[in-house]
Amino acid sequence: MSTATPVKAHRAPSVPTRGMEKATERRTAPASAAADNRPEADLLLRKSKVVREGERALSIRAQEERGRAWAEENGYRVRKIWKENLSAWSDVKRPKYDAAMDAVLNGEVPALWCYALDRFSRKGAEAVVPILGKARVIFDYERLDSMDERDRRWIIDRSENAREYSQRLSHNVCSTKNRQRNEGRWLARAPFGLTVDPDTRRLSPNHTPYICLAKEQREVTPWEIVLRIFNDVAEGMSGRAVARAFNAEGIVSSTGKAWTGASVRDILMHPAYEGWMTLTHGGKTPVHHIAPNGERVRCVEPDILPRMVPAELAARARRVIAGHQKVSSTTPRPGRATHALTGLLRCAGCGHSMQLSGDSYECGYNSGGGACPAPTYVTRTALEKYVVAEWAARLGETGDEDDLMIAVAERWQALTRPEETQEIKDARAELKAAQAKLDKFMADDAADFYTGRSARYRIPHKTAAEKRLDTAEARIRALAGDTRIDVQFIIDGNALDVWQNADPAMRHDLLAVAIEHITVSKSTKRGRPFNGGERVTITWATPEGAQPTEEFDQAA
Repeated sequence: MSTATPVKAHRAPSVPTRGMEKATERRTAPASAAADNRPEADLLLRKSKVVREGERALSIRAQEERGRAWAEENGYRVRKIWKENLSAWSDVKRPKYDAAMDAVLNGEVPALWCYALDRFSRKGAEAVVPILGKARVIFDYERLDSMDERDRRWIIDRSENAREYSQRLSHNVCSTKNRQRNEGRWLARAPFGLTVDPDTRRLSPNHTPYICLAKEQREVTPWEIVLRIFNDVAEGMSGRAVARAFNAEGIVSSTGKAWTGASVRDILMHPAYEGWMTLTHGGKTPVHHIAPNGERVRCVEPDILPRMVPAELAARARRVIAGHQKVSSTTPRPGRATHALTGLLRCAGCGHSMQLSGDSYECGYNSGGGACPAPTYVTRTALEKYVVAEWAARLGETGDEDDLMIAVAERWQALTRPEETQEIKDARAELKAAQAKLDKFMADDAADFYTGRSARYRIPHKTAAEKRLDTAEARIRALAGDTRIDVQFIIDGNALDVWQNADPAMRHDLLAVAIEHITVSKSTKRGRPFNGGERVTITWATPEGAQPTEEFDQAA
């Protein structure tokens, strides 16, 4: 609502402003558009995109009607209409406004009509001074003309009033919103999978049926979709793989369109799914809202919090999607395979895995109908005997500080103490993610990101990043003291004895702790006795995070 007085005290409202008399006198109804020789005028129409509570802003259509009526009454014909549906505040780009101003200042059009000064701009005097006495802009509500000498002061005063009103309103709105955020009230539309209580403005999981899976004859809720995203990614699926799975099942996104890797990532990165109040600034990625006391704010009721996404699950999924944590599908587990070399063999001809068929291992790609250029075939007994002998000999030569021994210890721990192993992996990944978070803060700080309205978030974000890194380092130190595991029982010449006493599943795992994979080439001559030194290349295991070692060629 404009604060301007509708009619100036020093002039009767029925008297036209100076400069309009002659235009009024020569007003005639043109016979046709081609014969219309009246001077042209543009109309600048604006309405805020968001109408604030209590503001009765004139609609774009109503403004246009009044503008055309003014033009008809004062002997002008409308050349162009510039329509805006956005704010007029200083930090908003207004290309239509800029184009309209260029047209009237450059003499392209004799006059520009605007419904009111607060529709024109809310930058104050700096917006109107350039047009005073230089270009004709009509402010209809205030009945002011920028080319009228007597209106100069009125225009400046009214524009400053509009600016002060906007400043005060902006301050009040920001203060109210910050207070509501500090109270945990969600001010926007609820993110996908969540619903907002209209009374308390608190979030909670949305269990309303979302879509029916015809093949499974069951309904899926939005919250089920959210939980599935977090769990699948935490287990190693990529965002694109999750999106493909949803699309294949006929599950559409919140917009009714197909899922993409980006839409899956948006859900993963949103803190609201853990129950945190968020704020969007400096980009589209929501960040935690920080209260004046420096703490984050919950946007869910205490009894709802246990039903939200667990913090550990969310952190793991985000580390995986960001590439800070790798989920290995090759970690050996007891009983996963019942044959000693299953999953370890590769065909040198095509690189595909080899599988057991009867008493022999053969190229799986070739046996499945593929065209392997050099399909490998080798008897099971001869290959296993050779590999076990090489395995035992290599372990007998390994020292405590050897990379192979470190890898063996890590993998053996994964076999015997899987929960502790995963805990260590998670801790290392969290340390990497925490360091990346602090690095990002330092980069943003160096680029003067935390200036202006964002300045209040600088110290809380710095403190949060440093605290996260300190916690991750402390966790690593606490776990490091208990990560050593004894694997002496398979070295010092005992490997073959352990092998002989192990069941088939354990035999496979014993080989897998030391061997990454085994490549077998085709025999150079049919019927020739098996020669492991010529046909077998063993790639030994390396410690987690280390670069794979060059393959150990037995023939060398």
